[in-house]
Amino acid sequence: MFNNLIESTSHAGEFKRRGSFVLFTTATYVVLFVIAGVISIYAYDARLEDQNLEYITMLNPVDLPAPPASVRQNVPPPKSGANRPTEVLREVAMARVTQPIIPETISVTPNKNLPIPEGVPWRISDHDSGPVEPGGTGRPGGTPGGSGDGARTPVVDVGTPPPPMPPVHPSVPRVISKGPITGLALFLPKPPYPPIAKQAGAFGPVNVQVLIDETGKVISAKAVSGNPLLRSAAQQAAYAARFSPTTLGDQPVKVSGVITYNFVLQ
Repeated sequence: MFNNLIESTSHAGEFKRRGSFVLFTTATYVVLFVIAGVISIYAYDARLEDQNLEYITMLNPVDLPAPPASVRQNVPPPKSGANRPTEVLREVAMARVTQPIIPETISVTPNKNLPIPEGVPWRISDHDSGPVEPGGTGRPGGTPGGSGDGARTPVVDVGTPPPPMPPVHPSVPRVISKGPITGLALFLPKPPYPPIAKQAGAFGPVNVQVLIDETGKVISAKAVSGNPLLRSAAQQAAYAARFSPTTLGDQPVKVSGVITYNFVLQ
């Protein structure tokens, strides 16, 4: 009989424990979602600098008014004979230069009056006017090529002409090459025979390339051929050589040449 007894206890504590677990789990997930959202907002790169914020608005075509016609001001009237005076007026009855009349007086004052036209009726008036004569300017009292009031054409001053260019003289070379110059030396000391060269049996000519300044002094010497055991002595002797100064067109110049030393083994 007691084997079938079932122990019955209250489950309120179990339900409370499970409810706390579910509530804690839900709160944890909510906090994680909030943190993930905030991080995604800061991590998102909107690339605002690459966005094009320009808006294009299409407008209906509008016919623009035609530009006003250009008005030319101060335009001289066309040259035509319609407005030219037909009557010839002269202030003084001045004869033409083609008429052989001897003047009564001689004066150096320029005459500003116009001559009487030939073959055209004229009359005396208080001013000169009339048709344009060949070579005139169309103004009363004008002269061919003048300004209408007898004034001469202004002369343009072009200034003083530049002085003539100085003659160009050809440049004189600063160094002249003469080749062998052994016989041109004023003083040519004999180089000593190196003992080591005697023991080795070295002999023969040694050519030294030298550079002589404007005073005849050797300023550079270099052996270019010969036995290597004899070159040093030849170079030292070349520095002691002296030459007469060389001039080209009254200008002293440097000279480049070759001095030959012949070493004879005795």
